[in-house]
Amino acid sequence: MTDGSILKNETVREQPAAGLVQNSGYGYGGGVDVDEKSPIHSIEIILTAFVSSKALQQTMLDEIIALGRLLQMPPFESLSNSLLSPPVPTAACPSIVIVPPKPALEFMPLRRTLESMPPEILDRMASFVSGDDILPLCHAVPYYKYISKAMHDFSHAIERHTPPRPVLFWPGIKEEHLFTFEQLMVHHKTSFDAAKPMQSEGLDAADAARRLAEQGPNILSPPKKKSAVWLYIECLFNIFNALLLFCGIAGFIVYGIDPIGNGMVAVYMAIILIAVAFLNALIEFLQLLASEKALAGFMNMIPSKSQVVRNGNLQNLPASDLVLGDVVFVRMGDKLPADIYVISALDFKVDNSSLTGEAEPQDRIPTNSMMSPLEATNLAFSGTLAVNGEAYGIVIRCGDNTVLGQIAGLTQSEHKSPSPMTTEINNFVATIGTVAITCMIVFFIIALVKTGSVSFSLNFAIGVLVAWVPQGLPATVTMLLTIAAKRMATRQVLVKDLRGVETLGAITLLATDKTGTLTRNQMTATNFWCGLELYSTQVSSTNLPLGEIPFDLEGSGISEILHISALCSRARFDRTDIPIDQRVITGDATESGLFRFASQKLRDIDKLQDMYPKVFEIPFNSENKWAMAIHKKKHVGGPLTLLMKGAPERILRICTTIWKDSKAVPMTKEHQDEFTKSYEYMAGKGHRVLAFAQLLLPGGEYPEDFAFERDRKNYPSNGLTFVGLASLEDPPKHGVREAIGHCREAGIKIMMVTGDHPLTAEAIGRKINLMLSDTKELHAKKTGRQIETISEDEIHAIVIHGEQIDELTDAAWDNIFSKDEIIFARTSPKHKLTIVKRAQSLGHIVGVTGDGVNDSPALKKADLGIAMNLSGSDVSKEAASMILLDDNFASTVRGVEEGRLIFANLKKSIQYTVTHIVPEVIPYLLWVVAPLPIMLTSLQILVVDLGFELLAALSYAWEPSESEELMKVPPRMPVTEDSISKLRKRKAEDAEDRGLAVAAQNDHDFPAHVMSVDQKVKLFFKRIMSVRYWKRKFEKNDGEVLVDGNSLSWAYLECGLIEFIGCATCFFAVLYSAKWEDGSQFYITPYDAWHMQSLSTSHFIEGSAPNYTTVHGNTLDSYMQANALAQAQSAYYFGLMVQQCFNLFACKCKMTLPFGPYMFRNAASFYSVMMGGLFAAFIVYTPGVMSVFATSGRLSPLYWLIAMGYGVLIIIYSSVRMLIMRFLFPKNVNQGIEGLQMHPTRWSTAN
Repeated sequence: MTDGSILKNETVREQPAAGLVQNSGYGYGGGVDVDEKSPIHSIEIILTAFVSSKALQQTMLDEIIALGRLLQMPPFESLSNSLLSPPVPTAACPSIVIVPPKPALEFMPLRRTLESMPPEILDRMASFVSGDDILPLCHAVPYYKYISKAMHDFSHAIERHTPPRPVLFWPGIKEEHLFTFEQLMVHHKTSFDAAKPMQSEGLDAADAARRLAEQGPNILSPPKKKSAVWLYIECLFNIFNALLLFCGIAGFIVYGIDPIGNGMVAVYMAIILIAVAFLNALIEFLQLLASEKALAGFMNMIPSKSQVVRNGNLQNLPASDLVLGDVVFVRMGDKLPADIYVISALDFKVDNSSLTGEAEPQDRIPTNSMMSPLEATNLAFSGTLAVNGEAYGIVIRCGDNTVLGQIAGLTQSEHKSPSPMTTEINNFVATIGTVAITCMIVFFIIALVKTGSVSFSLNFAIGVLVAWVPQGLPATVTMLLTIAAKRMATRQVLVKDLRGVETLGAITLLATDKTGTLTRNQMTATNFWCGLELYSTQVSSTNLPLGEIPFDLEGSGISEILHISALCSRARFDRTDIPIDQRVITGDATESGLFRFASQKLRDIDKLQDMYPKVFEIPFNSENKWAMAIHKKKHVGGPLTLLMKGAPERILRICTTIWKDSKAVPMTKEHQDEFTKSYEYMAGKGHRVLAFAQLLLPGGEYPEDFAFERDRKNYPSNGLTFVGLASLEDPPKHGVREAIGHCREAGIKIMMVTGDHPLTAEAIGRKINLMLSDTKELHAKKTGRQIETISEDEIHAIVIHGEQIDELTDAAWDNIFSKDEIIFARTSPKHKLTIVKRAQSLGHIVGVTGDGVNDSPALKKADLGIAMNLSGSDVSKEAASMILLDDNFASTVRGVEEGRLIFANLKKSIQYTVTHIVPEVIPYLLWVVAPLPIMLTSLQILVVDLGFELLAALSYAWEPSESEELMKVPPRMPVTEDSISKLRKRKAEDAEDRGLAVAAQNDHDFPAHVMSVDQKVKLFFKRIMSVRYWKRKFEKNDGEVLVDGNSLSWAYLECGLIEFIGCATCFFAVLYSAKWEDGSQFYITPYDAWHMQSLSTSHFIEGSAPNYTTVHGNTLDSYMQANALAQAQSAYYFGLMVQQCFNLFACKCKMTLPFGPYMFRNAASFYSVMMGGLFAAFIVYTPGVMSVFATSGRLSPLYWLIAMGYGVLIIIYSSVRMLIMRFLFPKNVNQGIEGLQMHPTRWSTAN
């Protein structure tokens, strides 16, 4: 390519169907050759396709020439003549690809050129694209924000010495809804006869086969999954299990080094530790398997068969064989097999609710005026249901490229963040593990220096590590959550992921869909206006809005409206052999709502069609905006009656009379004013409003056998009688209002995220306690102020349209989430995902409820996704972590309460569990410092952790709430300005740890999940060796964490020390007063124990030790010494169990004294104490078992009393401590919310 050259017609190549040039050196590839040595003015411009209009050709060329002049490129004029004769005479508007050459430093002149461009040129330019922001040049309007983005990209490209992405102007696949019919035919090279659809050719079978080979089948690509073996290995080698495995393997090594000296005890311990590690991994592995199903539901949405026109014949082919350009036929009841461009339609409607959240079926016609593909009236999407009519369409997207495929891709690509509890437990385990490993290494070195024995030193170090690690903690947490999950299932909340049990109680923000979640997804009649009266369908006549009166079946026009609703309708019952309230209605949602209401009020609804047969019908369509039916319904003037319903303004326009006092009277201006007033009132509530009219056809002009024809329009189209108005809404579900009120009282921010209209969303929000305050617009209207004069501090509610989301800055997002009441309307699945990520970036623990396919990416990304069981799609249920079995939003409140309770009980259980670490570790410390004999062996530690401790810790699963104010306190990790500031500071520090320069504020997920293993290891050690890491561990938290300073203080500095002192007292009491077989007393004082340990040649007082004479003159041989030590260690072990039984009750009480009725409400506590005592007795007193665990059955039960005394001390101390803490740190209870409506109404459970 020579400098300044331009590709002329002979080098123009056809663009691929996806709308992007193939791969070049800049990431798009092959269609463009770039000379790296070319100077900056060598810019390659590719002109593709092909403009059918000569005038449009010239306009586009003029723009390109002007752009070329500004870029100081060689004259473009020479191209004009040749380009006006394109190789293909008809196609889409032109595309331009500007590919800058390398190296990057040569972009500077181009950057200056672009920055100096006049607005009229910038207006014609699109953007640097990332794949989703491709804009056709022919539709470009001022896009200054994209140009600004382009400047930013150029600037960073120059700084990094890397080329930016090329600028593309290409009417890509997402703009096909803007094509004309002719452009579409040429673009996809297919054939369709719009005038005679049944005679269309479609694709040739051979061409379709070729395309199928090139494009692949019309299926969704399965996600890449890790093998089950690899997944289990990852679970097995987490920090906790890795420590257990290390200790187990080291135990075998110790036995191998010195099998006689260490004995089988080392083998037993190794087997137990390894078994616990594998069991923990198995539990986690099974939980991961339960949540690895996100694609099956998407696959179920795609039909297996589809009707396709090929070679001029309508064929029934597998949907997987569809290709771009195929002509498909779809009728009512069919699922769409791919994304199609509707080219011929007859009363065609689709249900988009699962994709967009719109409750109303959407008309689909061949014409379109919408820029957004999701709102285009000529596109129907894969997986949606055709609910009315029939249509032909051209396949424009298949498989992963469909809207459904993109949502599936979003769902699969999102990395699931760990739950708050998982994060906290992992942090705690990492901290404990770090301390344990450090102590193990230090004690190994000390023991090696003191004894010179590698075998003994390693065995000793393993004991230290075992003492530090709470082996039963993972099993305890899992079983506690499992028990809670089963309890939640009885309250209609099914938990798929156990971590979701606690997460639900921790959420600070609940983002909920509207349709099907807050509302019934069932249109319901609310008001009727007829006979100049406004009727309400509200069951109760009390508290009716001003101007409304109770519904009266005898009211003027009521009977006529009900008959029109039942007859001028395609809605029908699925069966008639069961009561009406149990029947399912099929058909359009609006018609179904009216038909349902009419069936409840009219007698013999099943015979109505037979009584008044339909002779002619024109279904509702978007062009007429009305539906008409003519029935054999006799009247004084003739045998036929015309019935009509539709858009109020359209119906009023063709009416000359109005039905009043059971007769038609001339319509006056007063009538029209009343109509306008009532219409605006009903529409202002966010309701869908329909008008009704009728005409008694004169028998002379329209006899009973008159042949009406739609094409000839030989039916009356004016002079009708206006009967009245009806409004419908998708009403809130019963109990939703109270549920949202309870959530807000609990300090949880409730946010609606819906694809529906903002006015409809706000109207529903104001009925269900979600929105109580005025938005800025409403406040301006009420006060008469200009919106610009109202500050953000005055406003606590906001409604955001989906079109605004892409424009929002970080400051705007912060402002939105600072509001108490938030509604996002007209959102796409990608918008919902963005909203969740933005909320998480501020530190919110986000719950998302939804039932549609469009909710699935957000459901998966959220900290907790909650799907509906009955109305929810398979996709949403598989993406969620929790499912409401009864579809009742109120079940969420019960789940939140259960989640908060399980967190409180988990915290108590963990505090109880880790308390025994101190009395297990100190004996090893004393062996080094004093030295004293080991008071508790490593095998005894294991049966403490995995024996009675496990049973006692599990009893907290049944612990009731201490206070009735559980749902009145704020979330445990509230989001405040201070917490947001700390979070952003931490993210910046974490980014620095990873070697990153900066971290985006809205990047909730640092890419730790894509780091290599060695990077993770380096990062871990880098962190734990930093002061910042340990400073964080002990800094004050803004909220409540699972393991906090208060819990650690109780476990390690208070109760832990008391328990050690009590156990040590038991230990030395037994050494001194225990008796030998002949009844003689040992009289071993603490000094004797220290001296014996110092003189012991085998490092412990055991069988190989020399004789020793105590300070009391008793001579003890090695056998007597070993027996005395066994009894003392048994006393230490049993003393620890007894004191932990008292600690079990002490840890129960955080806000109440450990006395009174509350202490006896959990029978499981007493069962665990009994079972724990039996287990400890089994270990100490059972022959055979004693030899394994080095215990002695000669221990007198009287020594238990010493431990009981210390247990009572623990209870007394905890009571005094609790009173002091309650005084210093009073409980924070949420203040009441002004305007919250919790009294029974039509939308409450009292209805």
